[in-house]
Amino acid sequence: MKTTNFIFLTILTYLLGISNLAAGPKEISKISGKVEDQSGQAVPYANVALIAVDGGLVDGAVSDENGSFTIESVKAAKVKLVISSIGYATYSSEAFELVPGMSKDFGKLVIQDEMTGLDEVTVKASRPEIIIEPDKTIVNVEGTVMAEGSNALDVVGRSPGIYVDQDGNINLNGRTGATVMINDRPTYMSATDLANFLRSMPADNIKSIEVINNPSSRFDAEGSAGVINIQLKKNTVDGVFGNVMVGSQYNGQYAPNAGATLNVKKGKWSTNGTLNYNEYAVYNDLDINRNFILEEGVSNFNQDSRITSRYKTPSFVGSANYEINENQNLGINLQASNSRDINTSSSTTVVTNPGQEFNNYIESFNDSEGTRNRVFTNLHYDAKLDTVGTKISADVDFTLMDSENSSLLDNSYWAGNDPEGGFSDRVLTINDMFYTILTAKVDFIKPLKGGKTLETGVKGSWVESDNDLDLSRAVGEGPYEPDPNSNRFIYNENVLAAYAMLKGSFNEKFSYQAGLRGEYSDITGNSVTLEQVNKQNYFNLFPSLFLQQKVSDKYQIVYNANRRITRPNYRLLNPFVYYIDPLTSEQGNPNLRPQYSTNFEMNHILKGAYQFTLGYSVTEDAFMQVFEQDQESRSTTTFTDNFDKTRNANFRAILPFEIKKWWNTSNMVQVNYNQFQSQIGEDVLDVDQVSYMVRTQQNFTLPKGFKLELMAMYLGPQIWGQGSIEGFGWLDLGVTKSLMKDKLSLSVNGTDLFRTQVIKATVDFADIDTSFRQYRSNQGIRFTLRYNFAKGESFRVKSSTGSSEERNRLD
Repeated sequence: MKTTNFIFLTILTYLLGISNLAAGPKEISKISGKVEDQSGQAVPYANVALIAVDGGLVDGAVSDENGSFTIESVKAAKVKLVISSIGYATYSSEAFELVPGMSKDFGKLVIQDEMTGLDEVTVKASRPEIIIEPDKTIVNVEGTVMAEGSNALDVVGRSPGIYVDQDGNINLNGRTGATVMINDRPTYMSATDLANFLRSMPADNIKSIEVINNPSSRFDAEGSAGVINIQLKKNTVDGVFGNVMVGSQYNGQYAPNAGATLNVKKGKWSTNGTLNYNEYAVYNDLDINRNFILEEGVSNFNQDSRITSRYKTPSFVGSANYEINENQNLGINLQASNSRDINTSSSTTVVTNPGQEFNNYIESFNDSEGTRNRVFTNLHYDAKLDTVGTKISADVDFTLMDSENSSLLDNSYWAGNDPEGGFSDRVLTINDMFYTILTAKVDFIKPLKGGKTLETGVKGSWVESDNDLDLSRAVGEGPYEPDPNSNRFIYNENVLAAYAMLKGSFNEKFSYQAGLRGEYSDITGNSVTLEQVNKQNYFNLFPSLFLQQKVSDKYQIVYNANRRITRPNYRLLNPFVYYIDPLTSEQGNPNLRPQYSTNFEMNHILKGAYQFTLGYSVTEDAFMQVFEQDQESRSTTTFTDNFDKTRNANFRAILPFEIKKWWNTSNMVQVNYNQFQSQIGEDVLDVDQVSYMVRTQQNFTLPKGFKLELMAMYLGPQIWGQGSIEGFGWLDLGVTKSLMKDKLSLSVNGTDLFRTQVIKATVDFADIDTSFRQYRSNQGIRFTLRYNFAKGESFRVKSSTGSSEERNRLD
């Protein structure tokens, strides 16, 4: 929409322009020196930073062409001077006191070569570093092969325990329902929109990915599978830092993408903005075979479909930050996107009936188009209240989203070889949705005696959605008549929450983190057309516990447990009926209840790199897609319902190895046991199965600026509710060439090289006998050209935590 495009330009102009404000007078300290290698040659463009002894960047610079550097700072801290550069070992000085107004010249500083010969050519290693903390696993991808030539969705899908399916749904440890955040803030998008948004984000802009399998009480209780937090790069260079990229992908359809990132800092102001445009084009070949058991025999429906989709998504993410003083920080974060999708599908269904000489045929064409506009604003304030670490932070989030979708389903029916002797009908669907979400939260951290820390906070969220579904039908070329399944649905949700968490240690071997979160929910769903109002209100407690045992310097064990909730997506509560084709429809469920999961995990960590994890979870009222079949009309309806109980037990091993300095490998093996139990209609479902997933990544840093990444993955057979899925696997390959002293990079990525990512599934339950075969156009090639630019002194853009739940349920 024009309004959203205007917002994009206004936001970008504001964020970049505001940084030109001049800072007030200040007492400046100067740290200088010159960086040289072992032969006495100057080392240009080396990263030089003042790092606080307790961790965290204070200030920094980049050496010039002669290796000289000067760091100007107004801060006071005990710091070390740290120098790093490609091909050299990191240099770290002795700690010293940084005092405003001081001047210190280090003179010549020599850094050592860090080389390994491969046919006498210098190379460097590039495996992502994995850091294990008591409550999360951090994958540092900055500067690795993984980050070049890929997008954010690719990198997320290759993180420990994560699998992204063909539809872009993110699964964590074999479970759906993970909450995805960017820089500690919610993405607030449906699964489809989130996948498109992450596809448009270059992975080169990512610093790290935090995988939080069992979140603490600090996080919203929403999201039964855990939290995935994408941290973008925060260290930039004085004045200007950024990159521009262009790329394209071909998988039977051509899809371009482009993006630009710009960071600017002056004085107390710092801003950053990323503007991306991404097209994602895909076709889906789907074969469905259905058998209906009748008294006189079996009726068979065999349907072949081709669905072609194209998503166009311009998006903007930016922030502006003002340091009121050394202890207080004020900022604004903005996200905006406009997404348009165009879908066309055609299908032919052959129907055979017992005792009938001729086959029946159904031919369907479904054209649909949709637009979604989304704007999100976060205002945050944080302050240090004393010198021992007492902190307070406050956030207010506001989200607006509107969506307009229309589709025309055109069907023709005939018998035998006489298409002209049949009849036709049409179904027109117009679906408009509008959402507003307001959240506010305050968090407080207080260090206590004995090394303990108390964290507490409160949060409120207010959600309103309005969904108007208008259906109409026409027979032949006749006029459209209203369909009784049209419906307007208004949904209101208010959630109030509070939490408290205590961190400390029993002794040198054992530390702990215990928390409790309480949430009160007040929900009203109003089907205006049906004059049906459903109300729910409930209060729940969500405890969490983490224990960390340090067995030795090279071996630790982390135990954790928590309870989580997943509320239904707003759209699923609307009692709509949406026609996919004449034989298949999707229906809403206003009686859908939240699902609750209790999770346990034990993680063994060896040498800070190797992980062996055991996990177990029980979910009550689990969301599952249910298939119902009408024998008389020969039609199938799908809807989301609550299963009585599901269980998941899993074992995961992460095994990274450095085979050579130029060859690293990261490997993961995961075994899942899933059990599904529920009463479905008059029948009882009770199934279980052991499944597994194997993934290996091979990273090579080769001569002359080349990097190579090979990724192979295989998923074994699995069950999912009523359905079972056969095993399948695929192979991806990427090559990156660095140019112009790493300022320019060209990447070529091939996906699903052997066209093996084929999904075959069956539903054999009660009177349902259906099989599926699906191949999306995953086999393709992608080109990416990226230019990085930087100038000046290093600085950091601060971040703060916003709300993390409500917008993830917009689908």
